[in-house]
Amino acid sequence: MQFEKALQYRPRDWKLFLQALIHRSYLQLIDECWESNERLEFLGDAILSFVVAEHLFETYPEMEEGNLTKLRSRLVNRKILAQRSKELHISDFLLLSPSAAQSIDSGSESIIADAFESIVGALYLDGGFSAAKRFISASLLNNPEVFKSALMDDNYKSALLEYVQARSLGIPRYSVIQEEGPEHDRRFTVEVTVGVQPWGVGSGRSKKEAEQFSAADALERIQQQKIDFHPENVHETTTK
Repeated sequence: MQFEKALQYRPRDWKLFLQALIHRSYLQLIDECWESNERLEFLGDAILSFVVAEHLFETYPEMEEGNLTKLRSRLVNRKILAQRSKELHISDFLLLSPSAAQSIDSGSESIIADAFESIVGALYLDGGFSAAKRFISASLLNNPEVFKSALMDDNYKSALLEYVQARSLGIPRYSVIQEEGPEHDRRFTVEVTVGVQPWGVGSGRSKKEAEQFSAADALERIQQQKIDFHPENVHETTTK
């Protein structure tokens, strides 16, 4: 079944998941005594926040509380949850009124973002904490693109600068290592170095964009522990 495939989970109590898919606008269209997904959304929101907080706490042992809080809020914001709902086709199963459906088609993100949370709530009640955590990890935390986007908050250079300054590693330096293409469609490739070690490479249609992507590459390599932090690599040497 497509719904089971989307969740990678086989429900025991289908009524829970049906409720998770009922938007309040749909209640006026049905005679049966059903509740909307709002209570499940409330529960799912709390579980989602906890699982993300636990993941960040374990993944970034040196990150301060303020930065952990910022990163958690970026990971569970409406835009990212709506994006994941669309990619998992959760929005295809939602029960809602024509006007609510039209709002989704017009770009509204709140309904499908809320549905993601209500699904988490249903998973928790149906399969326990482990079922909810597996879904959150597979659909959100283990998705490199989603996680990288949240990690950098679209300002990769600032995030990288903050990281290296917190560890007294110096200042990132950006160098154009390649230019190609005609004047109207120029592409730049930039390398970012910290000390004497290259940390990342990125390309873009402007130097600024390429610098952002090189910083993003560096931060991704940091996350994957692919950078050698030996002092001779991260601090410039001087000759007399």
